[in-house]
Amino acid sequence: MLGRIFTEQFAFSAGDSVVVIGLGRFGGAVAQSLMRLGHDVMGIDRREDLVQLWSERLTHTVQADSTNENVMLQLGVADFSHAIVAIGSDLAASLMTLMVLSELGIKDIWVKAMTPEHGQIAQRIGAHHVVYPEADMGARVAHLITGRLMDFIEFEDGFAIAKINAPAETHNITLAESHVRARFGVTVVGVKRLNEDFQHALGETRILPGDLLIVSGPTKKIELFAGGDKKGKKR
Repeated sequence: MLGRIFTEQFAFSAGDSVVVIGLGRFGGAVAQSLMRLGHDVMGIDRREDLVQLWSERLTHTVQADSTNENVMLQLGVADFSHAIVAIGSDLAASLMTLMVLSELGIKDIWVKAMTPEHGQIAQRIGAHHVVYPEADMGARVAHLITGRLMDFIEFEDGFAIAKINAPAETHNITLAESHVRARFGVTVVGVKRLNEDFQHALGETRILPGDLLIVSGPTKKIELFAGGDKKGKKR
């Protein structure tokens, strides 16, 4: 799930090469997801067992010390379009690897951070993007457990896209008649009905009980709408 969260939110251009440093649970999942999306991926880790584990799944795997700039130069890391530092348990190794990547001039560096402090330091010394996969997964699972949201992707600015069961107050009327956007501040992007193809939502789209809605908007407003909150603005 962690790899899926990352690749759903941060898509690269088709065919871009990516180096993933740290092939643990998160790094391995991200690397595998990127391979499935058609990217060339080099995986680097200090641990021989992890390198062997991923050797047949990734384009290249190398056992190496990512904190050594000369080693990284020899591996051709400077030629990669993107770098993902997925080292989680060793803060010093994560930051030293980031410094090496910055020195090599890689223009798009992503760092997995375990804490806000880790993320802040990473940004100061050259990370272009910081992700908090455990926190992201925790929020996503919490939403799924409550049963309000069937699937959920939240972006950095508090904006989200979610799949929900159509709330009762939208049943048997069109979207124009239910005034979802005006009342709740969210947008119904599409509708999926049992045994029918997905359809993009229009004002004249009629919502039926059992429909699944794809909704976008501020996370908190989606939560209220999905929960059938009655406090939406009156028509």
